Amino acid sequence: MIKLFRESGFCMINNLTGWSRQQTAALVLAGFSPCLVAADYGEEHVAVAPFVAEMQAEHGFPAQYVTRLLAQAERKQSIIDAISRPAERVRPWHEYRKIFITDKRIAGGVEFWERNAEALSRAEQEFGVEAEVIIAIIGVETFYGGNKGSHRVIDALTTLGFDYPPRADFFRRQLKSYLVLTREQQVDPLTLTGSYAGAMGFPQFIPSSYQAFAVDFDGDGQVDIWNNQVDAIGSAANYFAEHKWRHGATVAVPATVTGDQFREGLTIEEGLEARRTVAELKALGWDIQHELADEDEVMAFEFDADGKMEYWIGLHNLHVITRYNRSVMYAMVVHQLADLIREAKDQ
Repeated sequence: MIKLFRESGFCMINNLTGWSRQQTAALVLAGFSPCLVAADYGEEHVAVAPFVAEMQAEHGFPAQYVTRLLAQAERKQSIIDAISRPAERVRPWHEYRKIFITDKRIAGGVEFWERNAEALSRAEQEFGVEAEVIIAIIGVETFYGGNKGSHRVIDALTTLGFDYPPRADFFRRQLKSYLVLTREQQVDPLTLTGSYAGAMGFPQFIPSSYQAFAVDFDGDGQVDIWNNQVDAIGSAANYFAEHKWRHGATVAVPATVTGDQFREGLTIEEGLEARRTVAELKALGWDIQHELADEDEVMAFEFDADGKMEYWIGLHNLHVITRYNRSVMYAMVVHQLADLIREAKDQ
């Protein structure tokens, strides 16, 4: 398939799928008009004109600049496929946990700690977030920077914002934030890469999170979460602090259940904002393996641990982790990886 980009009123042929320029030119000479084939997000796409108008009205972007930029974005079906089947939704707990809780990731966390001890200590003092929690987030998200994503952010956000109806509004907002932040940081928006959801850098911030929480933690005058580990550490810590992380507080505790009513207390059935008091859970057959006040409001959930079920109570800090990724399985692997990294470092 030949794709075109419109620039300053001219159609420019771009070789994306194996066609040589000579082959394309031959088609043109044979009477095939390149202007009959549009870019994925050229002016012909129904979502482009409204978006361009919004960027012009809301942020003062020249219409021609945004139009030309979008025309160079590519629709990626692989991105739509990936976001439709995230691992935390299609894998049981015992399979999902094995992806992240490994000897290699634990050892990598200890190495990251030793390499960034000063920045992590300072982040804990300034933001009140334990070093191992910061490390675990970066470890789960990008394996300590080893896998920061290979999709162009412009492709991910445009594909999802214009061609993924379930969350199109959200990703169009992220695309707006992305264009604003690249203008502020004086970065070419066509060059940055990230995850299939447009998350970026060591901590995998989406653009709105970058704008809200990324910090210049090393004081060099730039906010760089892509290559600067110190900025990434400070930014992740700031994210947790702004979401009310409680230093030293218990994150989650195990439980056992009896009877038939315990499922009425499961948070996952009602969404992550649902709460039950400890007293309510006890009345439903939950036996919590930790001393909690009856009036404490908590999350309750179960996991498939390969043949048997595990039952857990999540406290305030676990809910804070779910603000990073709205999944209790995700939050639990971050919590467990953090504990294991701390144990390994203290040995």
